Amino acid sequence: MAETPGRLAGRVAVVTGAGQGLGRAFAHRLAQEGARVAVADRNAEAARTVAGEIGVAALAVPVDVADEASVASMVDTVAGAFGGIDILVNNAAVFSTLEMRPFEEIGVPEWDLVMAVNVRGPFLCSRAATPLMRRAGHGRIVNISSAAVLLGRPRYLHYVTSKAAVIGMTRSLATELGPDGITVNAVLPGSTETEVPRATVTAEQAARIVDRQAVKRRQVPADLVGVVAFLAGPDSDFMTGQCVNVDGGAAFL
Repeated sequence: MAETPGRLAGRVAVVTGAGQGLGRAFAHRLAQEGARVAVADRNAEAARTVAGEIGVAALAVPVDVADEASVASMVDTVAGAFGGIDILVNNAAVFSTLEMRPFEEIGVPEWDLVMAVNVRGPFLCSRAATPLMRRAGHGRIVNISSAAVLLGRPRYLHYVTSKAAVIGMTRSLATELGPDGITVNAVLPGSTETEVPRATVTAEQAARIVDRQAVKRRQVPADLVGVVAFLAGPDSDFMTGQCVNVDGGAAFL
């Protein structure tokens, strides 16, 4: 029996921050669905490793999403290799390296770094990719926000503020790009356990997170990849400007 093509067969996807964690999981899943995937990451070696894991359908592309020239170069590289961009997953973000602290103790350089990567990054990547999507008459932008916005999570004010901005960006872009056949949606993950170390999450804090959820276990990347694939594919054609909260029932929209 012949293999059934995946629902993303013939599509080209860019996943930022794909060298580790959730981005790595998203890149793998989109490739499994049939897409050719650009594994975009500031860490070029990590990007190459993930692209090697995926195989011939993947391309490693170094990028600093906060830098306009770097993003333009990434888009040119992907378009040159794959012929266009159909799907953009704006996943790159500063988070795992942040230390929890009262907002008065957050320095301006750290605040600016979080905003540059977490807010300017999706803006620059979306702005650079949409001309290719417009030309094709089709596109999917999936922004990764955070369920921390819904919880008003303390001691991460810069991160939570940046992810709230991503929700606003999602809604405005959806309105602006809908006439061009481009949908824009956001996924709001809860606290997710990945291979990326998080020194600020102790065993006690992890237990409290689970206790707050309706589903009593730690969230893992496998809980999110299907939602991203859905938003990247044809089953979500008539869905845009939406926030999909995936946090085990810790918060309700």
